[in-house]
Amino acid sequence: MKIKAAIVDEKGAKFDIRDDVELAEMQPDDLQVHMVASGICHSDEALRKGDAEIGYPIILGHEGAGIVEKVGSEVKDFKPGDHVILSFYGCGNCINCLKGQPTKCLNYAANNLSGVRPDGSAHFTEGGHQVDDMFDQSSFTSTTVVRERNAVKVPKDLDLRKLGPLGCGYVTGSGTVFNTLKPAPGSTIAVTGTGAVGLAAMMAGKISGCTKVIAIDRYDARLDLAKELGATHTINTTDQDMVKAIQDLTDGKGVDYIVDTTGATKVMEDAIQALAQGGVLAAIAVTANHIDVNTWDDLCPSDRTIIGVNMGDSIPQVDIPRLIEFYKLGMFDFDKTEKFYDFSQINEANADSVSGKTIKPVLIIDKDYQPGD
Repeated sequence: MKIKAAIVDEKGAKFDIRDDVELAEMQPDDLQVHMVASGICHSDEALRKGDAEIGYPIILGHEGAGIVEKVGSEVKDFKPGDHVILSFYGCGNCINCLKGQPTKCLNYAANNLSGVRPDGSAHFTEGGHQVDDMFDQSSFTSTTVVRERNAVKVPKDLDLRKLGPLGCGYVTGSGTVFNTLKPAPGSTIAVTGTGAVGLAAMMAGKISGCTKVIAIDRYDARLDLAKELGATHTINTTDQDMVKAIQDLTDGKGVDYIVDTTGATKVMEDAIQALAQGGVLAAIAVTANHIDVNTWDDLCPSDRTIIGVNMGDSIPQVDIPRLIEFYKLGMFDFDKTEKFYDFSQINEANADSVSGKTIKPVLIIDKDYQPGD
């Protein structure tokens, strides 16, 4: 079937919305999903401008929310009319997936970043030529086909336009805290960068019972929002030294945990110095930047740890419903970071994301959708 999709034709090109893209036929474990909305993530921008080795043309988008139109013959847990959030694909068969660690799937790159479906077939074509996909999803489309394992069912009384970013940005930030760091009540945590991922990590720190939740950024407006969402303290690095400010807030001890979402070399190196004895830095930004680490001065005597975390070590079918429950309780107000854009405004929305003007742009693909439909 023909669908509408936003295509990036070559490295660094703008998004071009076209209506002549051919969608792959459904397979037995597939869902055909009518897209309602999709968040824009910094990972989309990283792939658009070529920070990773991918193929072009490509359809990006991996924070989709929509309504199931059809299901394959082997699908058991979904039916037409179900509301779903789309996330990454884990094969379910490798040793790590069987351990309950789909973000560590041995086939993760092949399934999510190879440009084709897990079986190697094309997800999309145009004029008979392959158009690469992202996350076995490509949510910058009017309709897509995904594996059952890509989807998470959500309550129909919630606004689908708001929910898509739970599939990546919000589950990545919060999962890094809930699943990986697992701070004990009374711990201290700082988050560098108060975008969607950072604010999600910060809210998770608050929910976890951290007594000091420190938000760090260069923009007062974002820091004000961080306070509204639960930060106990804020640091503006425009006029404050991050390491000194953290030490002042912690009686010179440093913080137990830092989640870096900036990927900036100096910020990450300063974060190491701001850790307490035995502290942990989780570096989760998509970046090609490097850091200089002295194992003696920075790590060994102080027993510090630096870790990378993919997708918050999450199991989407477990973690996303948990976030929705926190949202219902008023403990995870992720929607306060969002701004809606029409699908046709995708390039403006992406530019606003890159500049920081908008924390989490959400593209409204189906303008006729009404919450509760």
